[in-house]
Amino acid sequence: MTGVLPPGLLIAAPRSGSGKTTLTLGLMRAFARRGLRVGGAKSGPDYIDPAFHAAATGRPSVNLDTWAMSPNLLADLAARAGAGCDLLLCEGLMGLFDGVPGETGRSGSSADVAAALALPVLLIHDVGGQSQSAAAQIKGCVDYDPRIRIAGVILNRVGSERHRRLVADAVAGFGLPVLGALPRSDAIALPERHLGLVQAGETGELDRRLDAMADLVAAHVDLDAVLALASPNRPAGVASSAKPLQPTGQRIAIARDAAFSFLYPHVLAGWREAGAEVSFFSPLDDEPPPSDCDSAWLPGGYPELHAGRLAAAFRFLDGLRDFARTRPIHGECGGYMVLGQTLADANGTVHAMAGLLGLSTSFSTRKLHLGYREGRLLADSCLGPAGSRLRGHEFHYATELSDGGDDALASVTDAYGAPPAPSGTRRANVTGSFFHMIAAVP
Repeated sequence: MTGVLPPGLLIAAPRSGSGKTTLTLGLMRAFARRGLRVGGAKSGPDYIDPAFHAAATGRPSVNLDTWAMSPNLLADLAARAGAGCDLLLCEGLMGLFDGVPGETGRSGSSADVAAALALPVLLIHDVGGQSQSAAAQIKGCVDYDPRIRIAGVILNRVGSERHRRLVADAVAGFGLPVLGALPRSDAIALPERHLGLVQAGETGELDRRLDAMADLVAAHVDLDAVLALASPNRPAGVASSAKPLQPTGQRIAIARDAAFSFLYPHVLAGWREAGAEVSFFSPLDDEPPPSDCDSAWLPGGYPELHAGRLAAAFRFLDGLRDFARTRPIHGECGGYMVLGQTLADANGTVHAMAGLLGLSTSFSTRKLHLGYREGRLLADSCLGPAGSRLRGHEFHYATELSDGGDDALASVTDAYGAPPAPSGTRRANVTGSFFHMIAAVP
């Protein structure tokens, strides 16, 4: 299909922690309150922010990843995110130019997404602890990459009117519009935990928080000027006929609750569009996978925070074991841990899990595992035939104590050219891995 993008902007910053999420959610909710139909997107492999976008706009948000996705798939997903909308706002990841080694346009950076979709960039810059020096950093961003256009800047954590004027006057010297200045405020911060923000569905009084962000942004940002910077309607390109990932079955049982929630929206939408039917069940409520399904999927999430409750969910565990006798089950990251023998929580308490794989993991022995992954399947499975290549991302603190001698699921490398190494495991109908799959390699 040929997609058309509505007017849009990419919201980015020179570094993480500059206020991108606050500005993005504030703009989304503020424009939605004006009656605009706002579409949301997130640059990079973030499975938490899109749910906040959906809460702010009332519409599904998607991930856009130039490393893991083909250019056509990225264009297609962007067009779908903006379908029927008046404005598309894409939230950047980390710093604007931060990515991994790769061919031009495929580094996974927010700048790559802006260039691929011809989205002007609205920069937010944390000016805490500096004044005119902020202008030098902003100008560096403006000049760094000729593929993109930084159309305006919002100043964040401004201490006073004098502070604002010093920075704004310096930025005006090279002609970049300053469209607003947000004061220092801790009142609108979203709660966090070890993998980032607490998920949207668990954030108390989320609507009130989103309205407070919109109030702050509307009071200190020129919304009309921001809207005027958005790019015009334009074609998004010709989309690939390939879906992000093939469905694992015709009827897929998906675990969904506070322990299992990290499933990329575009993957679920792609399965449904391919004709798969989806049934959700809650392991925390001791629900087994529905018996009328022909495959099961345990997404990542926070099983380490609920390990005792999961270990006592006997209907869920027995139902999972019974399901695995005749049908495939796959677990990603947290779901993978639950398919294993044991899981040690943060206090070191060991909890028995499903025992469908030999894996034993510990959250008390913590080590950060982070980065892009490309895997080649070593055997036929519900994920595809042997030799299929999948791209995704790994982000967890759990340590693998033992794989129990199971066969490896895939041969995996990273974006830096590390030698391929076995990763994930498989046993009979059950497979699992620590990396979250984003798309198949065409």
